[in-house]
Amino acid sequence: MQLRATKRSRHDVMLYDSIGSDREGNEISLIDILSTDEDDVVDRVQMKVDQAQLWEKFSCLSKRERLVLELRYGLGDKERQTQRQISRLLGISRSYVSRIEKRALSKLQGEMC
Repeated sequence: MQLRATKRSRHDVMLYDSIGSDREGNEISLIDILSTDEDDVVDRVQMKVDQAQLWEKFSCLSKRERLVLELRYGLGDKERQTQRQISRLLGISRSYVSRIEKRALSKLQGEMC
């Protein structure tokens, strides 16, 4: 009976057992490489909450500031664009796009605090 019990346990693997080492020589355990769907779900929910809060704060921005941030960072359904692309689209200089972006981010930061 004892023989069968030990035979079964030989194949047991513990999550914190070492399975090798990385390039720097640090030990890697199984728990280090496994991820759970729960973590992904929590991250996605938190991201949605953060986005909702951000969209609420967008009301403090002017229409142009909002458009620049949407285009610059690919918010909503917009595609990310460079400052140069945005400047051509709006017919203004790249440096002015940079100033608008900086001012809008500063406003948002003030609203988020």
